[in-house]
This record gives sequence, C-alpha cells and structure tokens, in this order.
Amino acid sequence: MRISFLNIRLKKYCMPEQKMANPAPLGLLGFGVTTILLNLHNAGFFGLDSMILSMGIFYGGIAQIIAGILEFKKGNTFGVTAFTSYGLFWLTLVFLLIFPQIGIWGTKPSDIAMASYLFMWGLFTLLMYFGASKKNTALQFVFGSLAILFFLLSLSDVTGNAMIKTIAGFEGIVCGFSAFYLAIAEVLNEVYGKTVLPICPKKK
Repeated sequence: MRISFLNIRLKKYCMPEQKMANPAPLGLLGFGVTTILLNLHNAGFFGLDSMILSMGIFYGGIAQIIAGILEFKKGNTFGVTAFTSYGLFWLTLVFLLIFPQIGIWGTKPSDIAMASYLFMWGLFTLLMYFGASKKNTALQFVFGSLAILFFLLSLSDVTGNAMIKTIAGFEGIVCGFSAFYLAIAEVLNEVYGKTVLPICPKKK
C-alpha cells in the first residue's frame, strides 16, 4: 500500500502528464489547401500537374493520416475516422490518376467507375456531416460543402457535363477555404487564449 502511494506521489510531482497538442489544424490545413488547389484546376484556372499530385500525396494524404493517428491517441473517434479516411482518399485519387499512365494496376477508370467512387465518398461525407453537427458550425460547413462537392463531381462524371465540373470547382474552392479558416481559427484561438476567429461551437 505504501509503495503504491509513493508511486502516485512520484508520478504527480516528478513525471507530470504532458498536454498533447491539437492535431486538427494540421489535418484541416492538409485537406483545405490541397482541396483549394485541385478545385482551382476543376474550375479551369490551370491543368492537372505535378504540383497538385505532390500536394495530394504529401499534404493532403500523409499529413492527414498523421493527424488521424494523433487523434487516435487523444481518443477522438470522429477525428481519427475523418482525417485518416480523407488522407487515404487523396492517396487513392493520386494513384488512380498516375498508375494507369505508367502501366501499373490496369487501365484508367471509366467515367461511371469514377462517378461511383466519388458518390461513395459523398455518401460517407454526408453521414460524417451529422457527426460534425455536434461539434461546431464551422466544421459542419466544411463537411456539408464537401458532400455537395463530391456529389457534383460524381454528377459531372456521369453526365460528362463540363459546366457541372466548373461549378464544382468553384464550390470546392469555398469548401477548401472553409477548412483553411477553421484550421487557422483553432491555432489562433489557442495561441491567444480567446476567440480571435469564431467557429461557433455547439452548446452541450
């Protein structure tokens, strides 16, 4: 009994528990910045090149997976599911675009295959939106606008309508900037210890 008491005292005074940093801004920035750049392409401002593909692998993909792993350590089921899933989304998207061109893993996916791929991600995002609705309004907007983006891109692939893809591009830019805003808001609000940029948290 005495040894247990001493162990507790030692842990309290000699080995204080360290506070973990919030990994969400990293994941949100990885998602937001990469989404903006891809949808500038979808809106017709520039072509699909190595800049977007590199961002998709490293910042949109790997950075979000790292954020998801850190959310796992914090016990945040929503965070680990969202960041890890969207990190892997970016990796799969880049591989779908690159691998067929270099003769790996078959041929380029058909329009209906890509539409199905994007629709399933839209459905996943729509369901995650209901979880985000319990967090804060800013996060809810990110997921809501992202679901719309996936469905618009899916519709564009089904119909082959370039106008829908352009509209999706502009909508995706808005979605990306909403994630960018939320990330910076979480960083600044923590640094200053007050609300610098509002995110409208939900009342519990």
